[in-house]
Amino acid sequence: MSLTPEKQVEMLRTMQTIRRFEERASDDFQAGAIYGVVHCYIGQEAVAVGVCATLNRDDQIISTHRGHGHCIAKGADLNRMMAELYGKQTGYCKGKGGSMHIADFGIGMLGANGIVAGGIPILTGAGLAAQIEGKGRVAVSFFGDGAASAGPFHESINIAALWKLPVIYVCENNSYGVNMPVAEAVAVKDVADRATAYGIPGVVVDGNDVLAVYEVAEAAVKRARAGQGPTLIECKTYRWRGHTEITGTPDRRPPEEVEEWKQRDPIARFATRLKERSLLTEDGWKKMDEEILKSIEDAVAFAQASPFPGLDTAVADVFAD
Repeated sequence: MSLTPEKQVEMLRTMQTIRRFEERASDDFQAGAIYGVVHCYIGQEAVAVGVCATLNRDDQIISTHRGHGHCIAKGADLNRMMAELYGKQTGYCKGKGGSMHIADFGIGMLGANGIVAGGIPILTGAGLAAQIEGKGRVAVSFFGDGAASAGPFHESINIAALWKLPVIYVCENNSYGVNMPVAEAVAVKDVADRATAYGIPGVVVDGNDVLAVYEVAEAAVKRARAGQGPTLIECKTYRWRGHTEITGTPDRRPPEEVEEWKQRDPIARFATRLKERSLLTEDGWKKMDEEILKSIEDAVAFAQASPFPGLDTAVADVFAD
């Protein structure tokens, strides 16, 4: 595993940035400052960071309705992200996409998709484009356990396996599709078992261990760059919050189960590991968090000071010139 101490500390910073961003997004949504809906990524930070830490800037990813973590892990600008959540003109999609539709082609972020499994075939197409261009780029699709039972998942992996596309399929199995337990929706024990049907590697990893995620993702990326085709990675993880931040949305998960998973906090776990290896001090950890909180406050201030899009822009960017 090719990770310098500096890289590991930076990965922790990114994970904590995702956590703090999501906490603020939840608070501001509850306060009525953010419109639409917000789906928090809290608890799953190790997946986005572990995978994206193996990628180059021009490698491409696609996300889901719970996509803020993937955007940040791929290097998205916090100011433009927060402005988009606020519906402001300075946001990534000029305030018209909101929480679920952030994209930045310049960093390889092809966007987030509110449709379950909707991003998987798009990203598979990106993998085909990468193969045709022949520059060694790879493409990564993030999706949940619910999407793994949808048609686009199977169709996409089948064609990617057949054509040996440079694609990594990352299933973030957080145990629930809204309130549906994965055990009641998936006939096999592990989603990764489905890789066998397509003749590709299927790997299960602890999605709360960022270094473990990095290790399996690194192997999958090397395989893809070498022209050996796709890999299906299943990251076992858990979201701490309900499906959405909308007040009153039912959360039928057992409270004791939620608390048990919180004890496996991927950020606290990694921070402790770095401290034990003398790569991080307690004072350094506190200073890092203060810097992150400042960057979030700056992003909120940027969003608040930005204008809403004018009515004259209602159909701009909808149709080609």
